[in-house]
Amino acid sequence: MFRLIAPLGLIALTAAPAPAQQAPAPTPAPTPAQTNALLNAELPADQAALKSHILFLASDQLRGREAGSPEYDIAAQYVASQFYAQGLRPAGDDGSYLQKVPLISYKPADKGSMTLTRKGGQPVSLVFGTDYVPAGNPDKTAFQLSAPLVFVGYGIAGLGRDDYKGVDVRGKIVAFFGGAPSKFPAEERAHFSSAATKAEIAMRKGAIGYITLESPRTGRGNYPFGSFAANWDRPRVTWAEADGSGHLPTPTAPGLGMLSTATAAKLFDGARVRWATVARLAEDDNATFKAIQLPVTLSVTLNTANTAITSYNVAGMLPGSDPAIGKEVVVLSAHLDHVGVGKADAKGDTIYNGAMDNAVGIASLIEEAKRFKTSGKPPRRSILFLAVTAEEKGLVGADYFAHNPTVPKENLVADVNLDMPILTYKFEDVTPFGAAHSTLGEIVQRAAAQIGVGMGGDPRPDEAFFVRSDHYRFVQQGIPSVFLWPGEKGPGKAATEAFLRTHYHQPSDDLVQQPMIDWESGARFVDVNYRIAREIADADQQPMWKKGDFFGTLFGGPMEK
Repeated sequence: MFRLIAPLGLIALTAAPAPAQQAPAPTPAPTPAQTNALLNAELPADQAALKSHILFLASDQLRGREAGSPEYDIAAQYVASQFYAQGLRPAGDDGSYLQKVPLISYKPADKGSMTLTRKGGQPVSLVFGTDYVPAGNPDKTAFQLSAPLVFVGYGIAGLGRDDYKGVDVRGKIVAFFGGAPSKFPAEERAHFSSAATKAEIAMRKGAIGYITLESPRTGRGNYPFGSFAANWDRPRVTWAEADGSGHLPTPTAPGLGMLSTATAAKLFDGARVRWATVARLAEDDNATFKAIQLPVTLSVTLNTANTAITSYNVAGMLPGSDPAIGKEVVVLSAHLDHVGVGKADAKGDTIYNGAMDNAVGIASLIEEAKRFKTSGKPPRRSILFLAVTAEEKGLVGADYFAHNPTVPKENLVADVNLDMPILTYKFEDVTPFGAAHSTLGEIVQRAAAQIGVGMGGDPRPDEAFFVRSDHYRFVQQGIPSVFLWPGEKGPGKAATEAFLRTHYHQPSDDLVQQPMIDWESGARFVDVNYRIAREIADADQQPMWKKGDFFGTLFGGPMEK
């Protein structure tokens, strides 16, 4: 699963926050004999098949499957071979199972520069690392901009809120805080907390750049300036346009960097509103700010270093059997990459194996293809099994596919995404991120009931999981999507907290972690997702957005009347 990255162009990765309540005592590490017994335990065929894929994909030899690495390419070939074994037709480039994804790794090439100029005054240079940190711009590696600054609160326009009300930002740079009001519904809040969403709004309003302000209040979407300053030149990843430049969703309103609170205070000197007032309001994440023209011009110089990387999505098609709807395509997606080799843990382990994140999802994808093959009943709609790259880099492989699909885009009707199901316990309910916005909600509820579990809401809205996995890239194309997790009823809450706290993006996410994967729950996870995909594929009506739904209205797509 993608570890949420702070505002566009700012490159510090953020650790999963510790849960508020006291953590349960850690389970003692297994002895070598216990580990061997668990790894070699005899399992039913469906569970053994799931485990066999993970044994390979999460092995040390694949060194964490980082996108663009030789080990990732080996994993991609493994998935392609499994798709072939299940009778899927190649759905990549040139009759193959692979879709080439041209990636661009980019970072600031130097510290750049920023200056403030007041009307009638002389330019004042800001200090790198104290006043500002620069962003990278993969679209224009040498970039300069000088324009007046306008403060626009959270930079949100939507859900009855318009932080741009009363100001004209055309041809100007906007400055805003990260995050979004907690009173927003969870998935809409996750959407508006995204820096990409704020950038798109700024571009739509006519701004020519944006700068993020450090907030006095920290939390999801608002991160300390110091963490960015310490990691200012860490690379980020996007995909390459046809001309070789890095894809930037808002090329006419790029991210410029971040300003510290001390520097933000300087912006308001002489303004109609004092910084002290703004800072006090910012302590409440539901505050409403008044947009104001600031009495300064910001001049920015950014230099960016781009490096080309090649990776691959893996795509296999099960053709639909129905003459009328067989060309419509249901996507089953999962990300194949993890984060590679990194900092050693307490045991000296440097390989981030990514067993749960997301070898389990890929194994489930393969086993669902097997379920369709052995069912003896071809689906009415076509099903595209899609293993994507660079999810851990910001959902990049899925975004590339969504913009450059290997099937006609208008034929895509739904996405069912498999990402990091936490399978260390016997789940009693499921959490269907995104399903409530479309008729997929009813399908998920029926599938859950068929395996004897309930369906809950988002138990962790502050984590913004809705925008942190590949299904969101399909939502942005107007395609109803769902991302299913085992729920937190019963033992689920403690198990989920333990994994996120101890194993998420750590070397311990491997097959000898404690607690071990519950293989019966793994098979049930495959089963419930198969049931969801089967009903979507065989239904008379394709999935529809709920009437008036926020995401359906924003991104388009079929909607209930």
